[in-house]
Amino acid sequence: MTITEDTRPALGLPQIQSLAAPDMAAVDALIRRRLSSDVVLINQIADHIISAGGKRLRPMLVMLAGHAVGQAGPEHHQLAAIIEFIHTSTLLHDDVVDESSLRRGRSTANALWGNAPSVLVGDFLYSRSFQLMVELDRMPVMRILADTTNRIAEGEVLQLLHVHNPDTDEAAYLRVIERKTAVLFAAGTRLGALASGVDEVTQQALYDYGMHLGYAFQIADDVLDYSANADELGKNLGDDLAEGKATLPLIHAMAHSDATTRERLREIVQNGDAEAMPEVLAAIHATGGLDYSRRRAEEYADAAERALDALADNDAVAALRGLARYAVQRSH
Repeated sequence: MTITEDTRPALGLPQIQSLAAPDMAAVDALIRRRLSSDVVLINQIADHIISAGGKRLRPMLVMLAGHAVGQAGPEHHQLAAIIEFIHTSTLLHDDVVDESSLRRGRSTANALWGNAPSVLVGDFLYSRSFQLMVELDRMPVMRILADTTNRIAEGEVLQLLHVHNPDTDEAAYLRVIERKTAVLFAAGTRLGALASGVDEVTQQALYDYGMHLGYAFQIADDVLDYSANADELGKNLGDDLAEGKATLPLIHAMAHSDATTRERLREIVQNGDAEAMPEVLAAIHATGGLDYSRRRAEEYADAAERALDALADNDAVAALRGLARYAVQRSH
């Protein structure tokens, strides 16, 4: 396809996936190969969560960032696999901490095998990702990934501090998103650029893109928890509420409701009262919480696209722009 410099288009998700398909096939093959262990239970649990599907968005970002600024090859494939192993590890740990029973429409590993095996296989995936990065023998890569995994761990603890906390405000909510979601997106896009051998300024532009995209993606995800079709979403609606997590739609509702409603919402958050979902939805709709949250997600998506303006347009840049749009327009 031909792209002119002044049109700055954004591709749709099917086009993006088609563009990335050859690289993603290589990444998936590498993931399968390096996932294996002679401990059978590790293979069973790791295969369960890896084969659950998903869009493989994070490893795809590594590949697209590499192609956006140059050539991408085996080193990018390995970096993409590392990012996916880290992400999958966090999913296993998250589901245990959150006591989740459903992810991507299937039973979670902890629901099937129990908490202890899930945590330990999560640890295996973390350590396997570090084996893969050491093989690359590049200190900048190891530094970025070590810093990223440390910040993700901070984010997990930070989120735990805000569970059942009705005083969580938007700034605190965004700090959790930065560490839990956005830093891994940003690491992926920066590493893709780094492996393509571009300068620090270009790496920073792609890091900024990934960071803003991560914010947009997570805020949009939190909107879906109050607005999506449960079958499409692949998890139980209201899970965040049941876990006592105040995400942006509810935070906005608490900040803009009358005193009586605000007190009731605070009580619901403190108790993790999922049965009160109709009351919460009524307050969110009355205060425009979903529209406000969508606007905030769109602001971050716009910022992600602006970060790409310094790059010469090509198919991969168009795909990155498309992912920024997709992040805020998806239904699951």
